[in-house]
Amino acid sequence: MEQHYKLFRVRELADNDEDFIATLAEAFLEEVPEDAERLKKAVAEKDYYNAYQAAHKMKPTIDLFELGVLDVLIEVQDWGKFEKRDLDISSQLEIVLLAVENTVAELKSDFNL
Repeated sequence: MEQHYKLFRVRELADNDEDFIATLAEAFLEEVPEDAERLKKAVAEKDYYNAYQAAHKMKPTIDLFELGVLDVLIEVQDWGKFEKRDLDISSQLEIVLLAVENTVAELKSDFNL
């Protein structure tokens, strides 16, 4: 439990209400993988605007669950925001996608979802 994410800030936000914590975990599972796919597609297509939008939307949740990749996600976000055409962002994207994938699997297991 909590290898790829941390619940400290989630618990603090939820005032240790286990039902609310589970609801936040479910929200993570509903939103973040979808946003990650949008981000992956946007980067592949060099769609800077949608890459920026997807990364920006993911930031608060990635931060709240402390995946440890916020700074890398911000690099991807800035790649889109500033249209850094001369920069290959694929390795940073993979770091973010792997963190999301690992967290999704762990949350499903930890919360029986």
